[in-house]
Amino acid sequence: MALSSKLELKQSQSLVMTPQLMQAIKLLQLGNLDLVAYVEAELERNPLLERDESDDRPVAGEAAGQDGTERTERADGEAADGGDGDGPSGEPDGSEWGDQSFSKATEISEKLDTDLSNLYQDERPETGERLLDPGQLVGDSWAHSGSRGSGGSDEDYNLEAFVAADISLGDHLAEQLALAITDPARRLIGQYLIDAVDDAGYLRTDLISVAEKLGCPVELVEEVLAELQRFDPAGICARDLAECLALQLIERDRYDPAMKKLIDNLELLARRDFQAMKRICGVDDEDLLDMIAEVKALNPKPGNAFGTTLVQPVVPDALVRPAPDGGWTVELNSETLPKVLINQSYYATVATGAKGDKDKHYLTECLQTANWLVKSLDQRAKTILKVASEIVRQQDAFLTHGVQYLRPLNLRMIADAIGMHESTVSRVTSNKYMATNRGIFEFKYFFTSSIASSEGGDAHSSESVRHRIRDLIDREQPSDILSDDTIVKMLRDAGIDIARRTVAKYREAMNIPSSVQRRREKQVMA
Repeated sequence: MALSSKLELKQSQSLVMTPQLMQAIKLLQLGNLDLVAYVEAELERNPLLERDESDDRPVAGEAAGQDGTERTERADGEAADGGDGDGPSGEPDGSEWGDQSFSKATEISEKLDTDLSNLYQDERPETGERLLDPGQLVGDSWAHSGSRGSGGSDEDYNLEAFVAADISLGDHLAEQLALAITDPARRLIGQYLIDAVDDAGYLRTDLISVAEKLGCPVELVEEVLAELQRFDPAGICARDLAECLALQLIERDRYDPAMKKLIDNLELLARRDFQAMKRICGVDDEDLLDMIAEVKALNPKPGNAFGTTLVQPVVPDALVRPAPDGGWTVELNSETLPKVLINQSYYATVATGAKGDKDKHYLTECLQTANWLVKSLDQRAKTILKVASEIVRQQDAFLTHGVQYLRPLNLRMIADAIGMHESTVSRVTSNKYMATNRGIFEFKYFFTSSIASSEGGDAHSSESVRHRIRDLIDREQPSDILSDDTIVKMLRDAGIDIARRTVAKYREAMNIPSSVQRRREKQVMA
């Protein structure tokens, strides 16, 4: 077979992921917080982008005008813009008013045998400018001390300097350590143990390894730990849950022998084996219920009160309100939509001054990126609104009547209804939230699997079935505890074809104990 070379021309189609397309897909799946951070980075990187501040409101407490001057209000409501020698209260400005006020301060200082200048910082350390004249303290009104006299302004008074900073758990324990332990060696061991305490307040290290690292006896480390465990909050520096609860009970003077046996057998409390707990603790039903109530009132994570993790509230991306015609109005939350504009005038000014090809290429690239970002943000908003509107249309019964009327829904149903691909709908529903009359829900909450109907009718949503199971268990009587087989029979009578293992899976997912454990608990409660 002879080998030869030849030229061939072929034409084919292929999907190419351009950087712009990848950017649009990335924006589509970002939540509102990540989107704001991404847009902020683009505003810093691209000089042609600027923030749309047309809808911004003046910040509360911001008294300075556009010209940098400051306006104050008199007691009678008139604006004090300043005058040709008279202040807002008819008093002369400058040295004459300052001399009068200073003479009053001198008179008071002679009577009190003290110097009023020692009470407040009256000079800037770097410039020597007077911040507060002592004579201002005896003026006719408090307004004088904030606007006249030494030429000070409201900016000199920094309210944030007086706001207490958040105290972490380590700082809180370190302050107590400095007061409780004076020996340097013990204080060093205590600080090492405090650094090993996690956010929940538990000591996550071995005392033997601590003794080896610090070169001290294990007994000394145990003595220091015992002192730390008496610190506030109660239960701090515990090594496990049982020790944490025991420390809190000791603080409350409730750690008697019966309670000690209960804490030593927490696994029985978790299994709700009340008969075994009564036998081990040697108490009757009433005493056991009181002991369990005391244990439930304790804090299993005492360090969480000093947690440094910032809890970010959920901000909905879409708002659903009842419409006058009985339907629903869906709109986007404008607070979550970044507003950016392209500064065309700045581009025209800079483009005319561009000299080299490199500068022109950079400006062209910035303009294209800015245009694509604006289009991507607009397309993202339209897509979210379209998906949210279709979800509301599909789940109208849920919004009207409750979770028991939640319909089974999947991505394909939404994608076919709005003419998009399933992957696009999946990206839209990620990290997006909807505010309804029944609360704030994630978009994915409305997508549930279906459970067939035993009577051949419409399928049931798995979430609505979970609601039915919880409702049946909540309404059961202590003398008639429902087993999983009984719940299956009751659901099938209601037209829901479900297996026993599915009921057990849903019950465990909702942290509902088995029928045996519920029977023990409710019999003791009764």
